[in-house]
Amino acid sequence: MPDGDIAIDDPQAADVRALLERHLAFARANSPPEAVHALEVPKLVDPAITFFSFRSDGELLGVGALKALSDDHAELKSMHTTAAARGRGIGRAMVDHLVAVAHARGVSRVSLETGSQPAYAPARSLYARAGFEPCEAFGDYVPSPNSVFMTRLVDPPAPAIS
Repeated sequence: MPDGDIAIDDPQAADVRALLERHLAFARANSPPEAVHALEVPKLVDPAITFFSFRSDGELLGVGALKALSDDHAELKSMHTTAAARGRGIGRAMVDHLVAVAHARGVSRVSLETGSQPAYAPARSLYARAGFEPCEAFGDYVPSPNSVFMTRLVDPPAPAIS
């Protein structure tokens, strides 16, 4: 893992809010309005969402969230790495962390939605390298030529031995 720590964070913190604004600006610049599924800060405070940040020496380098869709299905949301930190493995570390959290919670499937436009090719490649495969629309999503849906099965944790 790159040098730094991943921990639960507050999406309302000033530096986090600024990074999330860049995330939303990217989505709005590269997707038609009806295909922007990035969440605004108030929606990231939802109890179904656990929000994480990656920091190195206190500097915010990336964010990601895990949204519970059901007891056995979760969704990756709000994945974004600062431009200066790209290519350092922070996105992969965040994906791996979110999948590990899902695993610890007994989730058997983690899914995501990302854009189909060329600007999202690096994200799609990251997710594919992390074991995600194309799938049908899930949750409240509807099929769209502007979206790519991906999913990954997660081995549930082994039962406790008594």
